[in-house]
Order: sequence, then C-alpha cells, then structure tokens
Amino acid sequence: MAEAVARAFAAGEHLAVQAGTGTGKSLAYLVPAIARAVADDSPVVVSTATIALQRQLVDRDLPRLADALEPALPRRPTFALLKGRRNYLCLNKIHGGADTPEDVPQEELFEPFAASALGRDVQRLTAWAETTDTGDRDDLKPGVPDRSWAQVSVSARECLGAARCPYATECFSERARAVAGQADVVVTNHALLAIDAIGEANVLPEHQLLVIDEAHELVDRMTSVATGELTPAALSVALRRITRLVSPELTQRLEAATATFTSAIHDAQPGRIDYLDDELATYLTALRDAAGAARNAIDTAPSDPKAAATRKEAVAALSEITDTAARILESFEPAIPDRFDVVWLNHEEHRGVKRPVLRVAPLVVAGLLRTRLFARATTVLTSATLTVGGSFDAMAGAWGLTGGDTPARWQGLDVGSPFAHGKAGILYVAKHLPPPGREGTDTTALFDEITELVTAAGGRTLGLFSSMRAARAATEAMRERLDTPVLCQGDDGTGALVEQFAADDATSLFGTLSLWQGVDVPGPSLSLVLIDRIPFPRPDDPLLTARQRAVAARGGNGFMAVAASHAALLLAQGAGRLLRGIDDRGVVAILDSRMATARYAGYLRASLPPFWATTDPAVVRQALTRLRND
Repeated sequence: MAEAVARAFAAGEHLAVQAGTGTGKSLAYLVPAIARAVADDSPVVVSTATIALQRQLVDRDLPRLADALEPALPRRPTFALLKGRRNYLCLNKIHGGADTPEDVPQEELFEPFAASALGRDVQRLTAWAETTDTGDRDDLKPGVPDRSWAQVSVSARECLGAARCPYATECFSERARAVAGQADVVVTNHALLAIDAIGEANVLPEHQLLVIDEAHELVDRMTSVATGELTPAALSVALRRITRLVSPELTQRLEAATATFTSAIHDAQPGRIDYLDDELATYLTALRDAAGAARNAIDTAPSDPKAAATRKEAVAALSEITDTAARILESFEPAIPDRFDVVWLNHEEHRGVKRPVLRVAPLVVAGLLRTRLFARATTVLTSATLTVGGSFDAMAGAWGLTGGDTPARWQGLDVGSPFAHGKAGILYVAKHLPPPGREGTDTTALFDEITELVTAAGGRTLGLFSSMRAARAATEAMRERLDTPVLCQGDDGTGALVEQFAADDATSLFGTLSLWQGVDVPGPSLSLVLIDRIPFPRPDDPLLTARQRAVAARGGNGFMAVAASHAALLLAQGAGRLLRGIDDRGVVAILDSRMATARYAGYLRASLPPFWATTDPAVVRQALTRLRND
C-alpha cells in the first residue's frame, strides 16, 4: 500500500485502497505523505471521519513517525490538527463581544435549573479560557452540552475576522490555522474538508496531495455539509438578534413571515416534497424577502467591536435563512429528472415536543467531489470497507471518480487483511427464521435465537440493530431471559458503555448505527456480533429514495445501486467489529433469512470478509461454547 500511495502521488493519479483492520494503513499512507511533504516543502492534508482516528494520528502515529523518520530526512517532519472554527473558544465572545443571552432558546428562560446550569458552564468556560493553550473543545474535561459551548464560540460566518477582532492576535482558531499553515501533515475532518471544497473561502492550507481515511463516510459527510435547513428555533434566534438592529417594521415583517411559515410546516405531512404548493411557496418567498431585507438594513461596519460582533451574528443568521429559502424555491424550477436538490420535511421529537424541520440537500455529491476536490488535489481514499459487492465501482461512482465529461484517472487496490477469516470467524445466517416484518410484529422466534446464541457465547456479544426501538426491545427481553448483563446504547455515553463492555467478558452491548462503525474491542470480550436484519435504508428516507428514483429514471436498478449498496457497506462495517486483533475468533450472526434466500443475497455476501459460512444453528452454538470454554 505504501508503494502504491507513493506511485499515485508521483503520477498525479487518484488511488482507492481497501485495507482491512490490522494492515497498518495509517503508516502506509503517512510515510509516503511525510516524504513528499518534506521533499516538496508542501503540505499533505489527511482527513478523517472520527475524532478517535484524528487522536490516533496526532497523539500516536505522527509523533512516533516523526522520531523514526527524522534521521532519514533533511529535517524533522511537522504536523498539526485543524478543526472548524466552532470547535475553538472565541475570546471576543467570552469577553462580551456579543449578547450571548439572545442565543439561549426561549424555553430555557422558563427553566431555572437549565438556565443556572448554562450559567455555571459559561463561568467554567470563561475561567478555562484563561488557562487553556488550545481553546479546543475536545481538550475540555469534562465537556459541556452544545448549548453551553454555543455561548463561547462562533461559526465562520459569525466571525469578525482577524482585521477587525480586538483579540485576533490571541485567537485560538487563527493560531491553529497558522500552525497548520507551516506543517508538513495537516490532520482535519471530512466536514472541514467539505467546507473548504464547497465554501467561498479556503480554510485549509493550499495543498496538492490529499489522503481521505474512513473514505466510506465521505459522501454522507459531504452531503451533510451541503444540506440546508429551516427550523422554528433558528428563525426565533434570528428574530431575537435583530430586535435592536433594524426598524420595528422590518422586525414585524420577519416575525409575521416566521409565524406563517412555522405554522405551515408544523401542520404539513412529513416526507419528501416533489411539488411545491402555492401556499408554501408564498410563505417561503415572504420569509426569503423579509430576512433579506433585514440583512441588508444592518450596518456591519461599526467601530465598536461588541456592536460589530452582535451585528455579524445577526447577519449570519439572516443570510442562512435567506440563502436556504431561496435554494428551496429554486430547487423546484427544473423538472424532477433534472433536479440537483431534494427537499423534505421532518418532524423531530425533542423533549416530547414535535419540531418541524424543512431540509434541502443535493441529490448526489459526485459532481461536487469531482470538481471541487479531485480536480484540485491528487487523492488517496482508504478504508477497511470500500468494495461493495466485491467491486470499487459503486464507491467510485458515488465519489465522482467515474462519470462526467472527463472521468478522473484512478486505480483501485485491495491489500487484503492479516486475518485468516476462514479460520478465525464464522458467518452464520439464521435461514430458519421468518423474514423480518414491520416493527411491532411477533419477535418471539428472534428473541429465542438471540437468547440461545448469547447464552452459548457466555455474553461477549455486540448486538447491532436496525433501529433504537429494536435495540431497546431486545435489551429488555434479554435482561429477563439471561443471567449475564446486557447494556443498551443510551444508558450512558457510548464511550463509557464500550469501556464497560470491554472490561467484563460476560457483558453484552446492544445498540444501533454508531456502534456499527465505532467499536474497537479486541480480545475475548467480543466473540459474537449479532445483526438483527439487513440494514436497508428506511423506505421513507427522502434522500435515498430520491436517489433510487434518479437511478431508475436513467435506466438503472435503483434498489441495487442505492439501497443494496447502502446495506452492503453497513454490513461490512458491522462484520468488521468482530476481528480486531490477530488472535481474535468469533461469529457474525445475521438473523435475517433474506441473506440466504433473496436474489441480492450473493451481492451482499460478496461485500463481507471471507468467513466460513453456515446456516446450521447447532454448529454455531457449539463453536461459541468452545470459544467460551477456551
């Protein structure tokens, strides 16, 4: 892999590398990256999807490599970690540069405990600002809730800028950017990479070489950054911020537009919106125009820094509303097959209250990635799971490496795994179980199967479920049936639960999506990975169903291209939780008979490691019992 990365950098050709757990892929791309960065005196950017991998690179891998490679290089290599501005304390805001009480949600004003907790957090953060060297939220122990952090941080849009901020020379974010600008290797995250790619300003140092680790997450993170939303809460914040900055007439105009729009989306049916009715179009237009008029009326250049900060925050909130409302309206102008964006309405529960959210997201991000990312830098994309159905084609298409007027030059490489999957693991498909039905159907047979498997394993089970409701139901049932402890995601923070799970061999942990990709527990604490059903996207998922429809409209198979590919990638990620060390052994049990009977089963199995496969429950229980006794 290291040789392939070096060749790709030299040839200017993109490279996709599937490298299983234990291959040492971070060393395989960091060594050639450091060599090129030092030789060219030009940085290499490394992007990750998770904080855990960022920390591994910055705290462990890069310091060791800098020590090891220094004698072989003209100088000692340097590295830096760079995050988005929201991740750093804003000294101007802490020292009264903005009216932070306006950021507090209205309901908090009527909850004395919440307000006092918020006040205590802000006091602690203000004191911490005097002692921290980084101002980085991840360095704050213990942490604080998002709403507390929001009182001491600003987004890029809200920032006054180095030329106008009285604290520019001390700014934590600017200092981090300055250090990154001088580093050989700059570690960042997919969200900041996406902001740099699609935003107007460059937030990362100029670079010609890029490594994307955890590349299976790239499309989702890029989509998330490119998604706009309108919510009653955001509209209320904007209203509170402009009260003393614009005329009463403009305030009343935005207030009226907010009220009618909020009422309309509160009463509307959630789901994808293919046709915009005249009523909602009228309300969106009024909201766009009212927010735009208020934004244009605010003077953003007063001499007083506090006034400037307050006005910049108000303008940022109004710009978000104006731009998103305009984008939603414009998205309906082309015919459905030619649309770039998808619009949908969600009703999300928060503290028992239904909160409507109107969202707009790109149908695909392949074009954005092709023109804004791959056209600018030679890129290495790597992950333990990149082949879907045994091929790189699905991922390459989603990234935009294929298609377009001028397809990119790229190569795919699977470097395999150090694990002997056929000897170390069993893939068990519970073919005898009835196919899973809708939630709420009889789960007796499923729970009987789980009970027998977990009992044979003596605990040691990671249960991966298709929904939080299914995970909780299975947890409750197992707590009644089993003598061994069962933890459930949500009982505590995910990190704390994984620690408890790893510390006690008899404990099992059940949960949903974040556990499919974020758990690393080598050793005997994890001998059984349970997957309750094939993780197809929800049939009412507005974005993925729109993508399926678009593929079908072009004559393709929308189900296989979108739903089956989505499921295959998640299955591979879930199965990858089993073998984390060279001595690990165990079973991946998929309790969905369609993995043995459906026409697409072979495609899904081709995405999984080459475990020894069986559908015989007795064989699996005997194997688990032997493992437990060993």
